[in-house]
Amino acid sequence: MKTILTGIKPTGTPHLGNLLGAIRPAIELTNNSDFDRSLYFIADSHALTSIRDPKEYKENVYSVAATWIALGLDLDKAILFKQSDIPEVFELTWMLQCLTPKGDMNRAHSYKAKVQQNIENKTDEDHGVNMGLYNYPILMSADILLYDTNIVPVGKDQIQHIEIARSIAQRANQLYGASCLVEPQELIQEAGAYVPGLDGRKMSKSYGNTISLWETEKKLRKLINKITTDSSAPEEPKNPDDSIIMDLYKLFARPSEIQALEKRYKEGIGWGEAKLALFEVVNEYLSGPREIYTNLMNDKTQIDKILDRGRSQAKELAEKNMKRIRKMITGF
Repeated sequence: MKTILTGIKPTGTPHLGNLLGAIRPAIELTNNSDFDRSLYFIADSHALTSIRDPKEYKENVYSVAATWIALGLDLDKAILFKQSDIPEVFELTWMLQCLTPKGDMNRAHSYKAKVQQNIENKTDEDHGVNMGLYNYPILMSADILLYDTNIVPVGKDQIQHIEIARSIAQRANQLYGASCLVEPQELIQEAGAYVPGLDGRKMSKSYGNTISLWETEKKLRKLINKITTDSSAPEEPKNPDDSIIMDLYKLFARPSEIQALEKRYKEGIGWGEAKLALFEVVNEYLSGPREIYTNLMNDKTQIDKILDRGRSQAKELAEKNMKRIRKMITGF
């Protein structure tokens, strides 16, 4: 069977960047006949590297699960589960750590970025670096390799994680036999790869420039009104190819709507009018899912039932694969 897998870390309410860069493309892949099995997991153990409040942690997990469901993940075609519900992933993580050179982790982007930040701030290089952050790529490799994953959809900034997983699989196969671990391949997600935030930089929680998915209509309108624009007069012609508003609009609007707004740009449009047009297409897209999301978050027993079903499905696969991997690596 050909398996595709993706995950999302619950470190806050999902935003438009998550929707367009990861969630929407991943959901569309469930309808791809090239894949026999689709696994979608909530990477809750990864979130422990930074979240210290149990209530926030739990709410974030529910929020991510409700987001997948509200946005249309077909649970008849996909398995949705929590990473932490599958103990085999942590058993495999230890085995993979024993196969991975420390130098590989020294070169991991997340660790190098933190070290560079500390150097710039003139603090100890490893200040604020916990072992969860340092070993993050190995746990991610276990997430991928445990389920005999063939394809992992990622943005370009995540390719290194798949390369690390593939390198570990190759090393294990050389040591223990070619059938020990499946060597995964990345599927580069071009659509929505760069979603601009309120200030024009890539939409990211770390920049504080996100548009959260599940705001009320009133709050959504206020957030969109905060998008950075220039001081040109309403009657002045504007370049639709150099506009944060237009960039976001194209990700939600129909081709005819895009053409009409581009025409208005070239004729002269006030930024307030352009922001209103953006609000209307985004709100139209999210209004139905918003209602589903709100109902799920108000009655989390629905989410629990879905995650429990996913846990059973994922654990059956994990136990079967881990039995093979354990036998090949330990002899038991």
